[in-house]
Amino acid sequence: MKRLIGLDIGDKNIGIAVSDGLGITAQALTTLKRKNINVDTASLKVMIEKYDVGEIIIGLPKNMDGSIGHQAKKVIHFTEQLKKSLNIPIIFWDERLTTVMATKVMIEGDLSRKKRKKRIDKIAAQLVLQNYLDRKKFFSKSEENEK
Repeated sequence: MKRLIGLDIGDKNIGIAVSDGLGITAQALTTLKRKNINVDTASLKVMIEKYDVGEIIIGLPKNMDGSIGHQAKKVIHFTEQLKKSLNIPIIFWDERLTTVMATKVMIEGDLSRKKRKKRIDKIAAQLVLQNYLDRKKFFSKSEENEK
């Protein structure tokens, strides 16, 4: 089974997480400093090849009412550019409150503000990917129970 990669795309950074080989858990991987679309895409391609990725999960920062705001439009635009150079399925995943959750997890882990700032994006990507994996697993179990 190919791995999944989760992305938390911001204006300055892209948080990156990767699933285990079984698609059960997500691990925070790294934070990519944004440069431009070509450099960002090339860096992501390297990671996708290195980890044998078969699907990309991208956090979509919807507004609290579920509408698509300014930041979500930026993520969609970036994703459209990314699709032009990759031949991998890309799925948007609602990421409302993942940054808040990531911050809470790190505060509970007693990380300093400086360390939290360095890790927030990759932890948010990990939460996006883990939420996707959990939801996928839940629905596959629901389908098995119906049989």
